[in-house]
Amino acid sequence: MRAEAAAHANHRTTALGSSFYPAMRTLPPEQREAIFQIYSFCRQVDDVTDSHEPRERRLAALQQWRAHIDALYQGVPPPRLKDYVASLTTFGLKREDFLAIVDGMEMDVLQDIRAPNMATLDLYCDRVASAVGRLSVRVFGFSEEDGIALAHHLGRALQLTNILRDIDEDAGLGRLYIPREDLYHAGITSNDPHKVIVDKALPKACAPLAQRATMHFAKADEVMNRNPRRVVRAPTIMSKYYRAILDLLLTRGFAAPREPVRVTKLTKLAILLRYAFM
Repeated sequence: MRAEAAAHANHRTTALGSSFYPAMRTLPPEQREAIFQIYSFCRQVDDVTDSHEPRERRLAALQQWRAHIDALYQGVPPPRLKDYVASLTTFGLKREDFLAIVDGMEMDVLQDIRAPNMATLDLYCDRVASAVGRLSVRVFGFSEEDGIALAHHLGRALQLTNILRDIDEDAGLGRLYIPREDLYHAGITSNDPHKVIVDKALPKACAPLAQRATMHFAKADEVMNRNPRRVVRAPTIMSKYYRAILDLLLTRGFAAPREPVRVTKLTKLAILLRYAFM
């Protein structure tokens, strides 16, 4: 019991740093613990990806995570995943979704992603965001069909918003996620992040990405609007929070220099009050 309590406290502490924490807190205890676990898993794998360790060590660490996942599903969970067993059983969490998250993180380690084609970017979004969604919708209680649809659209909406928000931060890491087709259409032929982020044509390259994010938010809303309130409460809060970020980005624009955008505490509270008790 002490080990389980300690694991719960650790997952909760990790989740405290997430912008999704208020949404997680609206869930009943069993669901909340499962979502904390999913977020903690993602955070730990992401920390491997963004560490300053040599690529070989990061790749080895990600491979170790794959081995841990396999062991978990073979009934011999390693200590770091032992408390996940109950959530797997209760909510039917799938091994392939955990592995997809690791695969997505590995894409950032194998080489710095710079101006991927649209197909590669979509695969990346599916692995690092929609796979997380596929785990989460099972916890929320969605049906298989609507759950997969919501994970597809909301995951991509959130990840594309992240990409638009973090252009400068990603460039500092040597990464550029804006697809090459959009760059070329805007007249940008370089894939050097430091050159692209100061290019006067960058706003034109960002516009299609923002349009795709907006479309995915709308599709996600369609799915949530036809499902019970108790099921959609948490993902609705997540969606509204990130849609507020996208709106701020569109208002600010993408021309350099770009001031960071932040959703105010008042806006966050308004979203929480409106949708936590829906």
